Amino acid sequence: MESLKGPFLGIDFGDRHVGVAKSDALGLLAHGVETICRKRPSKLRSTLSRIEELCALEGIGGIVLGLPLLEDGTEGLRCEKTREFGQRLEVRLHLPVVYWDERLTTIEAYEYMKNAGVSAAQREKMVDEISAVVILQDFLDNQWNR
Repeated sequence: MESLKGPFLGIDFGDRHVGVAKSDALGLLAHGVETICRKRPSKLRSTLSRIEELCALEGIGGIVLGLPLLEDGTEGLRCEKTREFGQRLEVRLHLPVVYWDERLTTIEAYEYMKNAGVSAAQREKMVDEISAVVILQDFLDNQWNR
C-alpha cells in the first residue's frame, strides 16, 4: 500500500445502493459524496460509469472498497461479489483497489447519525454514503498510524 496516492474514493458496495466517500488531498479526512442507486443487482454499467466520472472529476488516485467479511473474519458470498466488482473497477479505471474490512460500519454509521440528531428517515437515505465515509476514514486513520 506504500505506492497508493490520494485522494481516495471510498465505496460501500451493495445490491441496491453504493455509498461513495472521498478523502481530502492529504489523505486525512473522508467526507460523503453520494449514494448511487442501482436498479438491479445484476446491472453495473451505470454504477461503474458514475464512479469513473467521479474519479476523473476529483483526480482520484486509488479506491478503498469495503469488504463485507463475516463476523468470524471469513469471506462469504457478499465478499465474492464485492471482489468481482473491485476487479471490474481496476480494469475500467486503471486505479489500485484496496479491500478494507467493513464489519459493523453500517451500525457505526447509524450511531453517528443518531448522535448528530439526524432523523430516522434521513438516516435511511444517508446510511450507505456515511458507511462509505466510515470505511474510508478507517483506512486513512490506519495509514497514518502505521
